[in-house]
Amino acid sequence: MTARTEATSGPLGEPVELPWRVLPDYQCFGCSPANDKGLRLRFVHTADGGIECAFTFDRAFESYPGVVHGGMSTTICDEIMGNLLVLRLGVSVFTTSMRTRYVEPLAIGASYRCTASTEAVAGEAGPHHARAEITDAAGNAVVFATGAYQPVTEEQARKRMAMSEREARLVDEALAELRSH
Repeated sequence: MTARTEATSGPLGEPVELPWRVLPDYQCFGCSPANDKGLRLRFVHTADGGIECAFTFDRAFESYPGVVHGGMSTTICDEIMGNLLVLRLGVSVFTTSMRTRYVEPLAIGASYRCTASTEAVAGEAGPHHARAEITDAAGNAVVFATGAYQPVTEEQARKRMAMSEREARLVDEALAELRSH
């Protein structure tokens, strides 16, 4: 009952290692490979500094017959934009606002690609903004999204996320590694 995702070969095609990988059983609905009911999105880097993923939905995500529920495309856009900002900034971020424009409904069983980009720079005060676009197999844009995300300190993240001290320390170390690059 999950979306079928694949690691795509974008211009760079390098798989993205998210900082949450250090948690043995993280259950993110969007990107965790351990969540059997989740989307299991896998991202790759793009040549322009963004990330992308490919996906196909089955009928478990249906709204009208043959149409993917619009909330699923919004979820993918939010997931990819938020993770791009985490990778770029090296800190956790929370969505503060998001706007989605649907050009065409997504079809059950069709292949799509979502790409995210941002101009955000580490060290600048937030909120930070990102863009996402979902395209069909022919390269036509079918969904556009923009979002604003607020970075949080390690202390704020610990208060908002349900992690043990050990898990929080592991994530903090993974984020610090991102900041050092």
